[in-house]
Amino acid sequence: MAIEQHFSIPLADGASEAYLYSKPGERLPGVIFLTDIGGIREAEQKSARRLAEQGYTVMMPNIFYRSGRPPVIKYPIDSNDDGSKARMAEIKKPLTPAAIARDASGYVDALAAQAAVSDGPFGVVGYCFSGAFAMRTAAARPDKIAALASFHAGGLYQDSPDSPHLLLPKINARLYFGHAVQDKSMPAESIAKFEEALRKWDGHFESETYDGAYHSWTTLDSPVYNRPQAERAFAKLTELLARALGKQ
Repeated sequence: MAIEQHFSIPLADGASEAYLYSKPGERLPGVIFLTDIGGIREAEQKSARRLAEQGYTVMMPNIFYRSGRPPVIKYPIDSNDDGSKARMAEIKKPLTPAAIARDASGYVDALAAQAAVSDGPFGVVGYCFSGAFAMRTAAARPDKIAALASFHAGGLYQDSPDSPHLLLPKINARLYFGHAVQDKSMPAESIAKFEEALRKWDGHFESETYDGAYHSWTTLDSPVYNRPQAERAFAKLTELLARALGKQ
């Protein structure tokens, strides 16, 4: 069973709370678990704990530390509520590509400093909003990130100079992307363009859309949680980590 530790990570722009899940007396490969926009809460902690029990030391930072301590937003989020929409915009605003890159490097260093982490490469996994954050993490620290997984992420392909897909040449990791259906933040056209960019990239990747699975389908406290597809996503995640982090 995984044990839980709570600590603070000093960063260039402040301090991020973090939870660490590890196995007593073991040094295991490290994984950075990036929450969705709902932030750190019991559902996300339960998922991180489950991943740790597969043989990893998992760190979950408060990626929204600039906007407050957990809980950063009431969850489940009502996308039709003006207050919820305003809060989402508020906590996203400070997370510019440059800020994310600074944070990402700090998170990698913080995880590497933990006694429960073995030498070797790390993995990173992001959900919804943090899928792009995971890509920026892998690009910021290609020396350390060897596995990147993203589930129902938005905005991976954009018509802008700071689109996450443009970071692919900087990434050395093995990649997995699980997309949602009818996702306004990552519609089918964007998925197709993103997969075209992946094919042009010289690396190992898998990208697929999950039938009948809507945005946030893997999240335990989501209104659209889809258990069969969430279990399939978890299997894909653990398979990726095992291959990339030397456990298979």
